[in-house]
Amino acid sequence: MRRAFGLGFTFLSVSLLAQTPKRLLTLEDLHKLKQVGDPQCSPEGKWVAYTLTTADLKEDKRNSDVWMVSWDGKEQLQVTSSPESESSPKWSPDGRYLAFLSSRSGTAKNKGSQVWMLDRRGGEAWEATDVKGRLTAFEWSPDSKRLALTFQETDEPTPEEGKPAPKPKPVVIDRYGFKRDGVGYLSGPYRSRIYLFELATRKLAPLTSGSFEESQAAWSPDGTWIAFVSKRQPEPDRSNNSDIWVAEARPGAMPRQLTVFPGPDAGPVWSPDSKWIAYLQGSAPELTAYNMPRLAVVSVEGGPARVLTAGLDRGVMTPRFTPDSRAIEFLVTDDMSVYAGRVSVMGGAPERMTSQGRTLTGMTRGGGCLAALSSTDNAPAEVYALDGGSLRPLTHHNDELLAGLEFPATEEIRFRAKDSNEAHGLLVKPVHYEAGQKYPLLLWIHGGPNGQDSHSFSFERQLFAAHGYAVASINYRGSAGRGQDYGKSIFGDWGNKEVLDLLAGVDHVVAMGVADPDRLGVGGWSYGGILTDYLIASGTRFKAASSGAGSALQIAMYGVDQYIFQYDNEIGPPWKNLEGWMRVSYPFLRADRIKTPTLFMGGEKDFNVPIAGSEQMYQALRSLGVPAELVVYPGEFHGISRPSFQTDRLKRYLDWYGKYLKPAAAQPKPEKVAPSAG
Repeated sequence: MRRAFGLGFTFLSVSLLAQTPKRLLTLEDLHKLKQVGDPQCSPEGKWVAYTLTTADLKEDKRNSDVWMVSWDGKEQLQVTSSPESESSPKWSPDGRYLAFLSSRSGTAKNKGSQVWMLDRRGGEAWEATDVKGRLTAFEWSPDSKRLALTFQETDEPTPEEGKPAPKPKPVVIDRYGFKRDGVGYLSGPYRSRIYLFELATRKLAPLTSGSFEESQAAWSPDGTWIAFVSKRQPEPDRSNNSDIWVAEARPGAMPRQLTVFPGPDAGPVWSPDSKWIAYLQGSAPELTAYNMPRLAVVSVEGGPARVLTAGLDRGVMTPRFTPDSRAIEFLVTDDMSVYAGRVSVMGGAPERMTSQGRTLTGMTRGGGCLAALSSTDNAPAEVYALDGGSLRPLTHHNDELLAGLEFPATEEIRFRAKDSNEAHGLLVKPVHYEAGQKYPLLLWIHGGPNGQDSHSFSFERQLFAAHGYAVASINYRGSAGRGQDYGKSIFGDWGNKEVLDLLAGVDHVVAMGVADPDRLGVGGWSYGGILTDYLIASGTRFKAASSGAGSALQIAMYGVDQYIFQYDNEIGPPWKNLEGWMRVSYPFLRADRIKTPTLFMGGEKDFNVPIAGSEQMYQALRSLGVPAELVVYPGEFHGISRPSFQTDRLKRYLDWYGKYLKPAAAQPKPEKVAPSAG
C-alpha cells in the first residue's frame, strides 16, 4: 500500500508506552492534541481513511490532512501533507481512487475548494474539478466515472493571480433569511444545487432544472437514481420543511418526491439492493430549535414512509444499511452518551450494539468494515472498529500525550429541581481531590440548547480540574438525550426551567460537600453564554462569570442573527408578542440586579449570536459599576478557530476565575505559553 501511493507517506508504528510520572494538563497541551475526524471505510473494507487536524502555531492556523489506517490497525499512513487543509475523504467505488476537498493551489482558475484525487497505484494528487462557486460536497457514482457535486454558483468575478482584487459590489438582499454564520450575507438568485460531473470529459451539468435548494446527493448502488434533499417551497427560507426526492442520474432529469412530512427530512442512504432509502425524519416544524431526528425508511417506488424508531424517543444519526439490506445501523443520542444501535428494515425494537459511557460519532461502513469515532471523558476521539459487538481502537494519535497526563474521574450526578424535574449531569472533581475539602465550583454550561454534555473529552473541563476547580456540566431542560418532551419543554420560555435545573445542580454539588458555596463561578459559550446571562440576573450567588457569544436583550436579536424562522414560529414577531419578548429579555432589563463580575467574549464576525449581544451586556454592567470586561476576537465567527485566540480565551478564563474565586495565596503560578503569530 505504501508503494502504491508513492507519496512518501509516514508509517506510524504503535508501541507500548513506557510508564512515566504523570503531570497535570496545561494550556500548552491544547494544541498538542490532534483532532481525528470523518472516517470512511474503503469499498473492500480493508482500510479506513480519515482526517487529522493539527495546529500550526507559526502560521497561527489549523491544518487538516488525510490519513488512512488498515482494518487490522497495523498500518497507518499519511496521505496528504500540503500547507492547505484537506477534508471529506471519499473512496471511489472501484477502490482505485481516494478523493478529497481542498483549496490548495492547482491549475483551476476558480478559487475555493475543489475535488482532488489520488490514484492508489501511485502518483501525485491531481485537481479533478474547476467549478466556480462554493463547492461543499461531492459523491462518487457507482461506476467511478462521475461525481455528483453540490455547490452554489456565483456571479462574483474570479480574482486573478498577481492582480488587485476586484472592487466589491453592494450587497443586495431580498430574502427572508438573509445571513448565516461563516458564510455572511445571503444575496442573489443562486441556491445550492446538485450537478453531474463527467471525470473523463470534465463536463458539468445540473441534475435537475429550476432553481431550488438541493443538497445531500446519494447515488443508488445500481447507478440508476440519485436521491437528494430539497426545499421546493416558493420562499424556502420561510419554512424548515425539506423532503427526500429522487431523480434519474442524468442531466435535466425530472425529480420525484418521496416524502411529505411537513418538517425536515434529511440524510438519504440507499440500501445495497437499491430498493430502500433510509433517512432522518425531524420533529414538527415549530420545534426547529429542539429537533430530534427519527430513523425512517421509504421505498424508492414510493408509498408511505415508515418510522422505525418511533418508540425509542431518542434522536438518531448517520444511518447505514447492513450488507444484506435487512437492517439499518445508526447512532443514538442517549442520556450523557452516544451509542450504536440496529433495527430491522421491517420494524421491531431497536437493539443496542455498544455500551454507554462514551460518545460515538461519524459511523461508516464499507465491505466488512464498520467503524466510528469514539471519545471518552479522558480521551479525545480516535477511529475505532465496531468488531463483533465490541470496540477496537484503530488509531492512536493522542496516546503518547495522554499517557503522561493525570486526569480525574468524571461521575454522573442526578438531582431534582424545585419544580420536581429530574436533571442529570457530569461532575469532574479537581485533580488530587481530597474528600472533606471544599473546592471552587465552575458551572460550565453547554450550548444549543439542543445539545448535551456527554462522556466525551472536554479540554475545558479537564483544564479547570487541573487548576483546582470542581466542574459541573448539567443537561438542563432543552438538552438532547432525554426525549422530545424534555427538549421542547422550554419552547418560547427561555431562561426559566433551564435556570431551575442549573441552580439545582449547583445545590446538589454543594450538598455533596464538594463545592464551596462562597466560591461559585459560571460560564459557557453560545446558549451557554445566554444562560450565564440569565443566571447572573437571577441572583448574586455566583462570584464570577464568563459569557461567551451570548445575548440578553433578546428582542434586539430579531433581524440581527440567523434565527428568524425560529423566532417567528416560537415566540412570534415582537409586534404580536411584545410581552413574550420582554419576558425572555430579563437579563438586560434587570441588569441593575446583577452584581457578578463578568467576562464577555465573542467573534467580531459572528452571525450566529452577534457580538452586539455581549456588547450590550458589557455596556450595561460598566454603566452600573459592576466589574466587567469585553474581549472581541477580530475576524472570528461563532466558533473561535485561530489557535492563538483559542489559547487566549482559555487563559482569560483561568485569570478571571482565579481573580474572584481563589485566594491570592492559593492561586498557581501563571503558565508560560509559547507565543503564537497573530
